[in-house]
Amino acid sequence: MKKTRVLFVSQEIFPYLPESFMAKTARELPQAIQEKGREIRTFMPRYGNINERRNQLHEVIRLSGMNLIIDDNDQPLIIKVASIQSARMQVYFIDNEEYFQRKMVVTDKNNQYFEDNDERMLFFCKGVIETVKKLGWSPDLIHCHGWMAAMIPVLIKVKYKDDPLFAESKVVVSLYDDAFNPAMDKRLAEKLVMDGISLDKLDLIQTPDHSSVMKFAISFADGVVETESGVKQELIDFAVASGKPFLGTQSDASSLADACSDFYDEVLLGEQVAELAE
Repeated sequence: MKKTRVLFVSQEIFPYLPESFMAKTARELPQAIQEKGREIRTFMPRYGNINERRNQLHEVIRLSGMNLIIDDNDQPLIIKVASIQSARMQVYFIDNEEYFQRKMVVTDKNNQYFEDNDERMLFFCKGVIETVKKLGWSPDLIHCHGWMAAMIPVLIKVKYKDDPLFAESKVVVSLYDDAFNPAMDKRLAEKLVMDGISLDKLDLIQTPDHSSVMKFAISFADGVVETESGVKQELIDFAVASGKPFLGTQSDASSLADACSDFYDEVLLGEQVAELAE
């Protein structure tokens, strides 16, 4: 019997970024899931403040080289990889000079959110999926952490739904206390139309603030995890009202890993979410 394959897509991972709750979770959960006998792949953006020499990142030439179209502009995709030796875990990094060379993560030196975070998000999500395609690795389940990964569900369920690698993939979205302000570029929906997402599926993100972006992700997901305390109640209410499998907060990292492992099985055995993808 083949191992269940779980793809982790995260906005942050420790030790490449400081130890926030999300970065710590995205570091420890994949290792724990791997130790439970699942096969994993893990992705994050290659922000410009990640020290490549200290963290021993190197480019994967066979995966790099393609261009992704974002808002009708070609952007080169560069793939790098590093290993967390103690966890026997590789981390793949999505890189691009336009979006990820700046020495900050999602805000500038004045703590203002970058105006192109919507395009950075789109590039990251599309870059992950295209890289997984190049790897020829078909994930049974994709677990998304942070709003930077929020476009994964719609891309998987609509743009890539007929791709054999993703046709059976289920998507789980983790909710965090990671709100951004102000809203992203109001043309986000228009940019998704360029990826073949029809307008009737984009009502939720006509005003793409944090709540709208995460509700959009939930709408196309197969399951939702309240990973961190402090998540907006409206997001929890929206997730519960959707009727999709929902996992509440856990007491510690070990409990989260055990609960997520069981939750993955629940999602994988359930009926595939289809009401929005059809």
